[in-house]
Amino acid sequence: MLNHKNSLDEFERLLNIMDDLRAGCPWDKVQTNESLRILTIEETYELADAILKNEKQEIKKELGDLLLHIVFYAKIGSETGDFTITDVLKSINEKLIYRHPHIYGDVKVNNAEEVKENWEHLKLKEGNKRVLEGVPKSLPALIKANRIQEKVKGVGFDWDEKSQIWDKVQEELNEVKEELIKSNNKEKIEAEFGDFLFSMINAARLYGIDPENALERTNKKFMKRFNYLEDKTIKIGKSLHDMNLDEMNKIWEEAKNFD
Repeated sequence: MLNHKNSLDEFERLLNIMDDLRAGCPWDKVQTNESLRILTIEETYELADAILKNEKQEIKKELGDLLLHIVFYAKIGSETGDFTITDVLKSINEKLIYRHPHIYGDVKVNNAEEVKENWEHLKLKEGNKRVLEGVPKSLPALIKANRIQEKVKGVGFDWDEKSQIWDKVQEELNEVKEELIKSNNKEKIEAEFGDFLFSMINAARLYGIDPENALERTNKKFMKRFNYLEDKTIKIGKSLHDMNLDEMNKIWEEAKNFD
């Protein structure tokens, strides 16, 4: 075990700073859970960006920002008499011990999947009456779909063989095409697109791919290539508006060399 004394000293320093800010800073004084919520979401996305870029110093910085938010919420909780930072820490410690009986008990597991399955079973015992009860309603749709599928897998609702998903993906793609051909009903087409996307997210999960990370990597790759295309057209004195698709595709292929 590492010596945690320095970490504990710095954590206590942060708690003291939070007390000072709440008492003396005009901005910090007026913050509420509601006003901090959007800022916390923003900080979470900034951490996610730093992780995708693999920028270790930025990860450290963003983790500090998130830790500040946790301490801030706990400070507000202590002021209203609802909970303190000690309660927060005690709660997570007890939950981690309870949900890891293979570490703190006599349960045996063979792999990470069995750990996740045990985790979901224990959550149901804690009082979650429904398997999907703990999925936050405000999650982005792509992340929510992945979380839903992970949760139902935890109780055994999953494909016997992961390769079976491709028949489902093809089935959903065919239904999208069919609806596009026969229908002008946007709601029906949207529903079929949703089913197709859900099946693709399922495929990603089965093959150990995080669909959110995969899509974000593609977003960044596309933006990098398009920026190259745009910069190149400026250098040769042209405008994208005046170029045809073949001209743009030629530069686009060049951009692939710099991925």
